[in-house]
Amino acid sequence: MPQKKVKAIDTLCIATELVLPNDTNTLGNLMGGRLLHWMDIAAAVSAHRHSHRIVVTASVNNVSFNQPIKFGDIVTISAKVSRAFNSSMEVFMDVWVENNAEGKKVKCNEAIYTFVAVDQLGNPINVPELIPESEEEKQRFAGALRRKQLALILAGKMKPSEATELKALFDI
Repeated sequence: MPQKKVKAIDTLCIATELVLPNDTNTLGNLMGGRLLHWMDIAAAVSAHRHSHRIVVTASVNNVSFNQPIKFGDIVTISAKVSRAFNSSMEVFMDVWVENNAEGKKVKCNEAIYTFVAVDQLGNPINVPELIPESEEEKQRFAGALRRKQLALILAGKMKPSEATELKALFDI
């Protein structure tokens, strides 16, 4: 029996955190590890909403820290599955910071995590297909296959000649 397809919007997880003293370094900035932890939780919820299975973090593929987040700022993490493969799901996150005094909200970080759905014994299990609907979801969906092929090449698990999406990108 084929699995149900899941709309990308149905995987959305929005998490909000207030940066407290224990979250900061000696400069009063949010520690990167704390932000990675918050993103891991939001991404796991998103992947779980897609698969309805136990999910484990397979990789942190890309994180960019574009500006410091200060003590007292409000951090909002928006996580959504960008593509599902056999048992893995790529989750794309946007991180927004809101200055508590001004109320101004700006995008400050992005990240891409990969999760794998597993059964009770920890073995990978198939996940449903993802249906991208918005233009942004379609762009991230298309990019996910290129990112996966590049990661497989770099890990020595795929020959560059087999990377159909990357070959098309470079027209070779």
